[in-house]
Amino acid sequence: MSTTAPPLHLDVSGTAPIPFWRQVRVEFRKSYDTRAGFWLLATIGILVALVEGFILIATLVQETSILWSDFAYTAGGITSLLLPVLAILLVTSEWSQRSAMVSFALEPRRSRVVGAKLAVSAVYAALTMVAMLVIGVVGTGICELVQPELTEWDFDAKLAIAFLVSQLLTMALGFAFGALLLNTPAAIVVFFIYWYIVPTVLFAVGSLRDWLGDLLEWFNFQAALQPLVDWELNTGEEWAKLLVSGVIWIGLPLAGGLYRILRAEVK
Repeated sequence: MSTTAPPLHLDVSGTAPIPFWRQVRVEFRKSYDTRAGFWLLATIGILVALVEGFILIATLVQETSILWSDFAYTAGGITSLLLPVLAILLVTSEWSQRSAMVSFALEPRRSRVVGAKLAVSAVYAALTMVAMLVIGVVGTGICELVQPELTEWDFDAKLAIAFLVSQLLTMALGFAFGALLLNTPAAIVVFFIYWYIVPTVLFAVGSLRDWLGDLLEWFNFQAALQPLVDWELNTGEEWAKLLVSGVIWIGLPLAGGLYRILRAEVK
């Protein structure tokens, strides 16, 4: 007389969940372990090296005065142009490379995956500031050895903090566009159109009428960010413009992107 064996069940109730820090470490590795991410970071490094080398040689040859901030913020400005693209790649890579099924199978809580990617963007912003400070020290130190009378070590911690905050917001902007579109080329194009064309269009339209210009200032995130970069965000109106434009261009796209990621069908 045969008996039917009871069905087997895989009990994972006692298995510890994946720690968030491990998820962040995995996403950080994925940011440079692809051809797109690697060459983007390499391009940023090459551009910084070329521009900083040119500034150093020109300073030493012409014997002109140089400030620590000249080296540091030049490097920071170059990285701020291209680093948001990395934030876009972080959030769109799962969908453009069709690896979302693997990622969400290993970690079904999609919000944690997105949070890890956003944390990696913040890590890169912090690393950018550290690299900026190191480059400033190295470049200024070389000039100090050759022409100490023309070299000045001016370090303003407030401007460094302002740069970090602005870099975080810029990375969040690229991340928001990437999350909303989930398509790498489209998100990159939209980001650069917004960052370089939309502010000019808003300024041109606002110059037609005074009341229209005052109204559009609440929609121009780049213009609202400038007082923060200069550490001159002193009035309540400037804070309000930064908050309102940030909600429009970062908050709403990011919320829409999160909703789309959490609800999207993984294929």
